[in-house]
Amino acid sequence: MTARDIIEKCAREGVEGVTAPTASITMGLAETIKEWFGGSTGPSSATETAQRVDVTEVRKRAQALAPKRKKQGDAPVVEMPVVLTPPRPVEAPITTAVSAPAPLPLETLRARPIELVEIVAPRPLAPVTAVKAPLPIAPTKAVAPARPVPPVVPVVPARMNVPTRPVRANTTGVKMDQPTKTTLAGPKVIRVDAPDSVPAPRPPSGVRSFSRPGVTGGPRGGAGVGDKRRPTDPGRSGRSGGMPSEGFRSKDIAERTSAIDGATGFFKRHRPRVDRPGHGSQQRQPIVKPQGPVRVPDPVSLKELSALTGVKVTELIKKSLLAGNQITINSALTGDQVVELMMEFNIEVETTAAVTATDAIEERFAKRIRIEERSRSPVVTILGHVDHGKTTLLDRIRSTKVAAGEAGGITQSTRTFQVAVETGGEKRSITFIDTPGHEAFTAMRARGARVTDIVVLVIDAVDGVMPQTVESINHIKAANVAVIVALNKIDRPEFDEKNLNRIYGELAGNGLNPIPWGGDVEVKLVSGLKGTGLPELLESIAAQAYVLDLKADWGGFAQGTVLEARMEEGRGSVAQLLVQEGVLKQGDYVVVGRAFGRVRDLVSDAGVRIKSAEPTVPVAISGIDLLPDAGDKFYVVDSLAAAEKAAVERRASERERGLSAPKVTLDNVFEAIAQSKKKELPLIVKGDVQGSVETLKVVLGRIKAEDVSISIKHAGVGGVNESDVELAATTGAVIVGFNVTSNAKSRQLAEVRRVDIRLYEVIYQLTDDMEKAVRGLLEPEVRLQVLGHADVRAVFKITKVGAIAGCYVTDGVVERNAQIRVTRDGIVVEKDRRLEQLKRFKEDAKEVRAGNECGMKISGYDDIRAGDVLECYRTITVRPLGGGNA
Repeated sequence: MTARDIIEKCAREGVEGVTAPTASITMGLAETIKEWFGGSTGPSSATETAQRVDVTEVRKRAQALAPKRKKQGDAPVVEMPVVLTPPRPVEAPITTAVSAPAPLPLETLRARPIELVEIVAPRPLAPVTAVKAPLPIAPTKAVAPARPVPPVVPVVPARMNVPTRPVRANTTGVKMDQPTKTTLAGPKVIRVDAPDSVPAPRPPSGVRSFSRPGVTGGPRGGAGVGDKRRPTDPGRSGRSGGMPSEGFRSKDIAERTSAIDGATGFFKRHRPRVDRPGHGSQQRQPIVKPQGPVRVPDPVSLKELSALTGVKVTELIKKSLLAGNQITINSALTGDQVVELMMEFNIEVETTAAVTATDAIEERFAKRIRIEERSRSPVVTILGHVDHGKTTLLDRIRSTKVAAGEAGGITQSTRTFQVAVETGGEKRSITFIDTPGHEAFTAMRARGARVTDIVVLVIDAVDGVMPQTVESINHIKAANVAVIVALNKIDRPEFDEKNLNRIYGELAGNGLNPIPWGGDVEVKLVSGLKGTGLPELLESIAAQAYVLDLKADWGGFAQGTVLEARMEEGRGSVAQLLVQEGVLKQGDYVVVGRAFGRVRDLVSDAGVRIKSAEPTVPVAISGIDLLPDAGDKFYVVDSLAAAEKAAVERRASERERGLSAPKVTLDNVFEAIAQSKKKELPLIVKGDVQGSVETLKVVLGRIKAEDVSISIKHAGVGGVNESDVELAATTGAVIVGFNVTSNAKSRQLAEVRRVDIRLYEVIYQLTDDMEKAVRGLLEPEVRLQVLGHADVRAVFKITKVGAIAGCYVTDGVVERNAQIRVTRDGIVVEKDRRLEQLKRFKEDAKEVRAGNECGMKISGYDDIRAGDVLECYRTITVRPLGGGNA
């Protein structure tokens, strides 16, 4: 075919756009053209290529070639309708052409039926009647075999767009209406084993047989086989003599009598019985006493004590029950209990403290070889009575104002910091430890005296020696450290020579003889408020440190003491340490009392992150799993496993001590009953640091009345949370917080559960309220009513104005006339402040409610940071404590 033929055909078919040989066509049109002209990829169309067929001529040929059959056997005529398709409009008439097929053999023509050809009329015609299918072609005599007749091969055009009929699948599944018959059969027997031959049991050893062997059968048999050689004599009952043998020997009776006489009446069900086989000759085994005293650890479990002494656990429990002590096999016994119990068995014991992993670590550090020994800075602890000016004196040395921001004007926690001072023309570093002076903080003062090199005893130049001053002197003597007395507040007009001599006499009376009176204790006259006498005091400290020749090992593993412990948001358990030996580095494995871990970070007293801490440097570390106790020792070990082992043993030891606490016995049962009839005031104590919590537990434990006592249900470090409120609601306790706050969720839950939360900032206010509550003398008082809280989102510094806090009110309402308290990480950093300005959208506002933003200017306070929480409150009058939960 040529391009012209394709163009003409497309024009006839009504295809537009194909007017030139260079015209582009689609792939679909190309396939259609191939079908039109009989291409290789598609079937040829009979409409375009077949010639006209003379139907009459074809019919005559078919009748001539058809074989003659009987009428009865003629096949039914199949009428095939001839489908006429209307022709498309064309310019010229359509011609049909039939290619002449190749001649076929006669046998093929016989077996192959004639196919009809679909006739396409060039113009509409009348309907054509159906044509009968021709019969199979039969050979005739007129046709020569050498000249085969060419068959007519009708061509049927392929139908377009005719869907194929889906194949019907025959199901071969099991018919459900005919259930399969099940044949039941029993187990198939493979083999049958013969029973094992079991010998007949022997008769009891205590009873002899009256028959000869072979005469009678065994217990399971009959008469047996008789002995024909020796006839049976019915009169003979035994082998020797004619008398029957006795059932029990005299030895058996003696053993039984001895066993009965040895029974004490306890556990009678275990008494030996002779009617049981094998029990007639058993006796109680005597207790074998060990040679010499037995070394027993303190405490020790009952099971371990039995293994060490050889006494059965049942005997130990028996003696303990008779003594009125209820113990079990896993009970832990103290050294005194072990000695008292072993006296019942006449066993001498020596109680020794169990050697733990912590003891091994302490022994190794005690015998450490100093690798790099150098001089170190002195550690100076400030001791004295409350409100004698200790913190003010340190503020003058540090050029800070810590005392001005303390609640109640008193120190209530241990603070440690390092100061660079200049003495004698040289710059030195001195580590100061500021301790509380209140009587409740005895333990803090004792810890400060134990870790220090020099103690500066601060005494008011007018008040003189006070009770806590005497207590501090006793701590100094117990620690055996050097002391320097600083007579503070000499700028007061009441101070004169008479007061000075009186104070000298009081010091001498308590064992501190001053140098002016011929003693060896230096006394310096200073003024912390004006700075008078501070250079002389620092020179005395430097001279005393030079005399002591203080040195430390700068190589090897670090060790030191825990001064405080607290919880911090984002850091977890934080321990404030004082490094005494070695260098503490980030990443070291440490064991800190009951806690252990890996040092995650180190923060100096100035709040700066550092990589290492040298001797006498105070540092706060994080990365430990629990809060240690203030005063615990810390050690750096080789691996985390060693640290964990020591800490776990410490926890187990504390648990054993708790389990070995005195229980209710017959001796103290009436005392316990009387104690249970007493009323109690349940408390949940929360504090800012571990030292404060320990102090509160000791102080509250001392408060007692005739019929009322204080019961501490829980004590912990950190702010008041939802768990504390739930515990208080369950136990009916009052939550007491010291220098901490409560979050919004805990306050809402407390209102729902009707739990009373009391927060204090001064310890003597807390103790006074608890004493009044116990004695029933607490009157209505003025306390804080929280109005709302606001989070500080940003801080703007404005010249001549100060710091403006951009805040978002989270709950409640913020009023301009109310008081403001600043909290940072749950710790109160500022209180009793007033709002100087409260604005919303540059307009002054009287109040701002929750969900709104505002700007605040706190009067006289600019140390605001992003993330602080501003608490708005007012003072109200509330009912007394203990009258029911609010």
